[in-house]
Amino acid sequence: MFAHLSALSALFTGGLGAIIGPLIIWLVKKDTMPFVDDQGKEALNFNITVAIAMAVLIGIGTILMIVLIGFLFYLVAFALGVAWLVVVVIATIKANEGVRYRYPMTLRLIK
Repeated sequence: MFAHLSALSALFTGGLGAIIGPLIIWLVKKDTMPFVDDQGKEALNFNITVAIAMAVLIGIGTILMIVLIGFLFYLVAFALGVAWLVVVVIATIKANEGVRYRYPMTLRLIK
């Protein structure tokens, strides 16, 4: 649960907490708690995926803002941010219930 919940620290750390929080919890508990190992990797993979998507969207949006169509990319980035918040809360609730949760559309970078 805390691996998912720690990602919300991104709201106060400029986004870095979304990766650092789950990473710390996963590294500390992965060898002693199999459920935390699984869910920590899941939270970490999801937040890395969202960070990559946000960087691409904001980068493209900034470049295209010169042409006055970049605001669409900012709207998509905002929608992605809202979706991220909703999915992290759902994952936190599921993990608290002891249910293994898989984030949708996530790159499985850490195995």
